[in-house]
Order: sequence, then C-alpha cells, then structure tokens
Amino acid sequence: MTHTSTPDIRAERIAVFAGSFNPFTAGHADIVSRGLELFDRIIVAVGVNAAKNPGAIPAALEPIRELYAGEDRVTVKAYSGLTAEFARGEGACALLRGVRSVRDFEYERDMADINRRLTGIDTVLLTARPDLGAVSSSLVRELDSLGVDTSPFMPHNDNTL
Repeated sequence: MTHTSTPDIRAERIAVFAGSFNPFTAGHADIVSRGLELFDRIIVAVGVNAAKNPGAIPAALEPIRELYAGEDRVTVKAYSGLTAEFARGEGACALLRGVRSVRDFEYERDMADINRRLTGIDTVLLTARPDLGAVSSSLVRELDSLGVDTSPFMPHNDNTL
C-alpha cells in the first residue's frame, strides 16, 4: 500500500479592516498591529460613500499609506458598497473590527451575523486597549476643531503608538 502525502499548502489569511478612518487614530493602528499577529495580511479598506461623493478618493488614504509604507503585509485601498462583498472579492477570510464598548460590541455582533449570512465571511473582534478605549475619530476631529493637540491620539510615522 502506497501512501500519497498531500502538500502542506496553507491559504494566505487575509483580513479586511474597514472604516472611514477620518482620521486614522492610534486605536485603529493598534487593531492593525494586533491583527498582524493573527493574519498574514491586512487590507485597510477606506470606505467611499458613492451616493454622497461619487468618484471621491478619501483623504484618509494617503496618511494611512504613509504610516504603513514599510510594512508590506498592510495594503490600503478605497472601496464602496458592502464591506463583506469587498472582502470576499479581495480573498479575505475575515473582517477585522475594533470594539471599545458594550454598545460597539452589540452593533458589531449584529453586523458580523449579517455579513456571515450574506457572504460566509467571519468577523474577528478585538477589544480596545484600556488606554485607547475612549479614542474615536469623531472625538479627535472635535478636539482638532477646537485647536487641541491631538497627537497623543494619533499613530506615529514609525508605526508605534
């Protein structure tokens, strides 16, 4: 009896981390960093609302690309439409999401259930680090509009927080 071995070929594990990222905060960077411990590649997908601004390229793309210029496992892309459909088209096995609160968790759980039902793609939820739990893009925008230094809430160019 001969034994034929199957080659050990493992599919690349790709996750899509999607959002408007207006701006991309230290909390977002932390989710990407931790996600790279779980996945081979992460696509940071910046959403474009085609109904509101057709053809627009989000301002968030370039700063995120600059942040990850030295990390070839992170790709930054614009997309529109259903996030899970974009992820499926990119060959992703999961959506990566950050959760700061119980309120976030309930919303993300519902979205994860719908996305799995529509596309079969699972969602991986990572909880925010305690020191970043209060950081949100809307809070950073508001502080910035008031002239407050927001650099403590932003990732640094060397990918550290």
